[in-house]
Amino acid sequence: MKFSASTVQTSFDSPLGRIILAASGNALVGVWFDGQSHQPDTSIWPQASEHPVLQQAQRQLSDYFAGRRTSFDLPLDFAQGTAFQQDVWRALLKIPRGATRSYGALSADVGNPAAVRAVAGAVGRNPLSIIVPCHRVLGADGSLTGYAGGLERKAALLQLEGAL
Repeated sequence: MKFSASTVQTSFDSPLGRIILAASGNALVGVWFDGQSHQPDTSIWPQASEHPVLQQAQRQLSDYFAGRRTSFDLPLDFAQGTAFQQDVWRALLKIPRGATRSYGALSADVGNPAAVRAVAGAVGRNPLSIIVPCHRVLGADGSLTGYAGGLERKAALLQLEGAL
């Protein structure tokens, strides 16, 4: 993934561990649990805790973890992903809180039911964890599978949302 040269970051401690937030311009481009799979090297991005989008994201995520927020209202930028990845990430946004989808159903949602593995790869590389709810995607049998932030966090997020 390629991020803009203007990308800035901040981080905060959540109930599930340290979260790194990244923004470019007036949009959020990244939300990662520190050390998760597929996390980019953020060491070159300057700290910008006063950036309005990063502050807004931190507030909304804190409210989400506290049970005061059920959805997010943030400007998102998917430009660092391929067109296919962007389609998958947009499909993830349509999975409502408290609901889950299988990788197969998500593949059908993006118009390519045979592309289950490619869809799973795009889900795993979702740069906007929690905000773009990749944690709501389960195995065909309903099992918790593949979450870049770890299965314990995936279970905790689903429990917080009432999906488990």
